[in-house]
Amino acid sequence: MTDMPKGAFIQRDKITYAIVPRSPMGLVTPDTLEKIAGVAKKYNIPIIKITSGQRFALVGMKPEQVDEIWHDLGMDVGPAVELCVHYVQACPGTAVCRFGILDSLGLGGKLEKMFVGMDLPAKAKFGISGCSNNCGEGLVRDFGAYGKKSGWTVSFGGNSGNRPRIGTILAEGLTDEQVVDLAKKCFDYYGANAKIKERTARFIDRIGVEEFKKAVLE
Repeated sequence: MTDMPKGAFIQRDKITYAIVPRSPMGLVTPDTLEKIAGVAKKYNIPIIKITSGQRFALVGMKPEQVDEIWHDLGMDVGPAVELCVHYVQACPGTAVCRFGILDSLGLGGKLEKMFVGMDLPAKAKFGISGCSNNCGEGLVRDFGAYGKKSGWTVSFGGNSGNRPRIGTILAEGLTDEQVVDLAKKCFDYYGANAKIKERTARFIDRIGVEEFKKAVLE
C-alpha cells in the first residue's frame, strides 16, 4: 500500500495498524516503559504485545494517529515487515545469567548496530546466546551464535516458520570480531545471490550447504 503510515503495518481488520518501536536485544529503561504506557493511555491503544523478537508491538491504532504516536514515543522504528534485518535477539549472557559463558549482549549490540535495517532479499533475524542452552534461539534464526569456552559457534540459515530448519553450523571458536566478519560475508553473499523473498533457509536448501560454505569460508 502506497498510503501506508510510516513505520506501521495494517492488521487483520484492514482498518487499524500496529507499530514496533526498536528495543535492541529487548533492553528497555524505566523511561522507555513509561513512554510506552503513556502513549497507550493517551491514544487508547488496546493491545501491547511483547513479541518473540523481544520487542513491544503497539496494536490497534488509527492510521491518522501513527505520526503523532511516533513523535510522542521518540523511539526508532523497529523493522517488522520490510525486506531487511529485523532484529537481534539475545539472552542475558555473562551480564547476569549464572550459565553465561560469553557476553551475548555485547556481541548482540555490535551486530545490532551493523545489521538491523540492512536491505536484503527477504527478512532476516539474528539470535545470540551466551551458552549452548541457546536461549537466544540462534539455531532457528537466519544468523545465530552461541558461546562455549572455546569461543562462539556460528550458524546460518535457521528458520522456525512453517518449514522449520536448523541453522547450518559454519564455524566454532570465534572471537566477537570474527563473528561480525563472518556475518558480513554471509549476508553479502546471500544478498547478492538470493531471490526476492527467499529466506536464508530456502536459499541454503536451493544452493546447497557445501556451496555456501565454500563461498563464505574460503
